[in-house]
Amino acid sequence: MHDTNKEFDIEIARCREIFEKKTRDYGTSWRILRLPSLTDQIFIKANRIRSIQESGQNLIDEGIEPEFVAMVNYAVMALIQQELGLEGNQELPISEALQLYDKHILRTTQLMLAKNHDYGEAWRLMRISSMVDLILMKLRRIKQIEDNQGKTLISEGVEGGYMDIINYSLFCLIRLTEDNETK
Repeated sequence: MHDTNKEFDIEIARCREIFEKKTRDYGTSWRILRLPSLTDQIFIKANRIRSIQESGQNLIDEGIEPEFVAMVNYAVMALIQQELGLEGNQELPISEALQLYDKHILRTTQLMLAKNHDYGEAWRLMRISSMVDLILMKLRRIKQIEDNQGKTLISEGVEGGYMDIINYSLFCLIRLTEDNETK
């Protein structure tokens, strides 16, 4: 029997640990990035995953799991940037950066719980490659909204797209962990 909440928490903890360690190494240097730059960073990661899935090989000795972790963390950075803007202090204390990380992960987890309830954990029956395609589609939508200076007629803004990317990436990490455990 699956325990989505527990599995989600485990994967979030893995992502948060990497975010914290990189923040200790580099500070919050990512605060200089505009939202489109963060969107492009996520795109690079998703595109690499798709490329590896399509070709079946990777020349860099790093699999796809770190790319999903990176997408989670870059999307959280984007949510933080959207909240704080580029003005103000570029260098955040580690404690503040982690507090903001936790705040946005909590909101994203609440969204996951609501959607997971309504959709009946359909993601468990999806292919990881399909979830990667959905992430790439979300990125195209975000880029279009960014190109339109954030204006939409009927669609959600970029925030919902970033949150969906986090959730799909975490679902993929859960599925990869399950796949590794059954081998």
